[in-house]
Amino acid sequence: MTVRLGVRTGAARGHAGYFHETAFYGSDEGFRSLVAPFVDGGVAAGEPVVVACHPVNERLLRDAVADVSGVVFLPGSDQYERPTEAILAYRKLFAEYEGVAQIRVVGDVPHPGVGVRWDWWSRYEAAVNEVFADLPLWGLCPYDLRTTPAPVLVDVLRSHPRVIGPDGRHQPNPRHSPWTLPPTVPTALEADPPVVELTDPVPAEARRAVTTACAATRLSRDDVDDIVYAASEAVTNALSHGKPPVTLRAWTAPTRVLVAITDRGNGPPSPTAGLIPANHSSTAGVGLWLTHRTCRDVTMTRDANGYTIRLTAGP
Repeated sequence: MTVRLGVRTGAARGHAGYFHETAFYGSDEGFRSLVAPFVDGGVAAGEPVVVACHPVNERLLRDAVADVSGVVFLPGSDQYERPTEAILAYRKLFAEYEGVAQIRVVGDVPHPGVGVRWDWWSRYEAAVNEVFADLPLWGLCPYDLRTTPAPVLVDVLRSHPRVIGPDGRHQPNPRHSPWTLPPTVPTALEADPPVVELTDPVPAEARRAVTTACAATRLSRDDVDDIVYAASEAVTNALSHGKPPVTLRAWTAPTRVLVAITDRGNGPPSPTAGLIPANHSSTAGVGLWLTHRTCRDVTMTRDANGYTIRLTAGP
């Protein structure tokens, strides 16, 4: 494919930075009719076109697109275990197209309808508005109405500045709103009393307590090291940036450990927290990012008790 420089094409013509769009479909034909013109238009314009979809959707597109030789097919985001890895991979890829007028990207984002926890992927959808703001991207995030839970659809509409309506028109999304931390939804493990509960622990106390709690589980040594490190970093963040009191609680199952750290502060103001290394901090910001790269799951919520970060190790 010959990549051309020049003006942006299609709905993103004249737009500066990331043109982040969502759309919804309810059938295989609906997916093809929604996405194939987006891909074909980019190929015809000589723009880099990247498709990162589930294998089923990739096959649908390969059958519908006029010239697949002009398309870069990547594993869908659901092939990345963590959104931090997806962001790193996309930034590396986009750097290869420096100087082009526009890059078109279409991709599936994991959610509970395909068996994946949503919290940090919800933050990912909001965070990329900032993470890719400097790039000439036109990103289309299609969601399948047959599998996507209703609460996820609400979050999707909040995080996308643009939407393709039922009539096929590209338009500003009236439901797009500033990102806020979601309310707390306790996990099944939290139905029982915690095995550890500490108030205002220093990081060393947190490490010792979580290490002791893990001794009753069948977690691997690497998983134990990761959750101990993550708990220490979360306590450090709470003591440095939150408001007292700081509470650490931990629950265990045979192959899983959940650690929750709560403080009375408001929590991070940006969805990028933990998904990219923070530029303004050489310690806590990088620590939160490394936590997101090693823990099985990281959720951040806010309620009447303050801000809580939940760290999970194990399958």
